[in-house]
Amino acid sequence: MNALDKKIQSSIRLLKALDGLEPELAYSGGKDSDVILALAQMSGINFHPIYKMTTIDPPGTLTHVKSKGVEIHKPSITFFEVISKHGMPNSNYRVCCSYLKEYKILDKAILGIRQDESTKRKKRYKEFSQCRVYENKDRVEQFFPILNWTNDDISTFVNHFGIQCAPLYYDENGHFDATRRLGCMCCPLRADKGLAHFKQYPKFVKLWIRGGANSLIIIKIAKQQRNMETHTTDSSLPCSASRTKTTSTRQQACLAISTPSNGLKITSR
Repeated sequence: MNALDKKIQSSIRLLKALDGLEPELAYSGGKDSDVILALAQMSGINFHPIYKMTTIDPPGTLTHVKSKGVEIHKPSITFFEVISKHGMPNSNYRVCCSYLKEYKILDKAILGIRQDESTKRKKRYKEFSQCRVYENKDRVEQFFPILNWTNDDISTFVNHFGIQCAPLYYDENGHFDATRRLGCMCCPLRADKGLAHFKQYPKFVKLWIRGGANSLIIIKIAKQQRNMETHTTDSSLPCSASRTKTTSTRQQACLAISTPSNGLKITSR
């Protein structure tokens, strides 16, 4: 029995420990998700494979997800609506992830996180399970069956079991490349800050600029509204009963953005 065989057995043992709990299998469409999907099927447990659609999914991803029989969970808000209302994401401000990827569906979840992916992940994930607390205080017990797997382990497993991964992982000769990463289009957390996607899909540049412009308008109106609430009172009432006039900042902001004179329009949900 070689080292990978031992890892496969260890991964399956962890998954079998979840038998009867019917966990979510957090499927991203990437190579690691395809591996944990295959391992979960080998383990024989009941689970719910779920893909969280981001609305900036890489080309071919949804087709691949459907081919695996994975449930697609659609968000209530699009990526460009998120950045219009909350500003541009960056490595320290991942607001888009909170709305589109990092939220609870079931109490237990299986994820394809690996320490070999990056130094940050190696430092952050030291155990094969953890309790994740989201911003809204929801808690999920997460399990990482391939935490200690390397890229070579992934390649060997995929090739040995004939697992079909997303098109992005194959070179022009059809050879599988485990070093490639699948992620959201133009994601600022990518090594190149998403520049390759912007060059390949120029329309995304306009969409990002529009979203950023909308967020700046909202910030400006919110600031003006705070100033107005500080100085404006209802003169029709006696001084003893004078009260500040307040109007929803979000309503004002969305109204301004949807006004034709601004040349911009977003949909509020």
